Amino acid sequence: MPVNSTLQRHAVGDDLIAQFFKSSSGQWRSERRYFTLPDGEVQEVESLITVQFLEQGCDELRHLAQLHDLEDVDFMTCGASVTWDSKNSILGKNMSKGSTLFGIADGLMYRDRGFATPKPIVATFSMTNPETLCLRTEYQGSVFEEEVKLIGSKYRTRQTIISRAGEEQMIGQYLEKRVA
Repeated sequence: MPVNSTLQRHAVGDDLIAQFFKSSSGQWRSERRYFTLPDGEVQEVESLITVQFLEQGCDELRHLAQLHDLEDVDFMTCGASVTWDSKNSILGKNMSKGSTLFGIADGLMYRDRGFATPKPIVATFSMTNPETLCLRTEYQGSVFEEEVKLIGSKYRTRQTIISRAGEEQMIGQYLEKRVA
């Protein structure tokens, strides 16, 4: 009997994203630059980020499934918990501190919050290779496109493009160095 290609594709994708989350686990020092368009105002931010891999059936993923009103609380195959503490690099002023949950199910990424909203959201994702995760999220009239790329085991780069009504509003570029 032939294997259902859709199920097979999701299983391979789930394995790839699980390995990506596992490879990203640890503490990262993130140096970020946000460019506001079209005026070009630049904001520099430094963050300490902690990434923890989440196994299917863990309490965090069950909670995330409940936030999204999913009937099967064990539906998500894997995920990640991310905490951050950010400050303005130039002024030394504290900016934000928080956490977010990511869960993978049926080819989608469920999140407990978005970049610009505390409400649960769903993102589409793809992986151009095992080291590169691309996300696309849309809510409140904005589109958030992000690429996270692992470079060996000690570095990651990220780029975020935020658009509204078809016009780019902000570009964020990040260099992240593993600290633990």
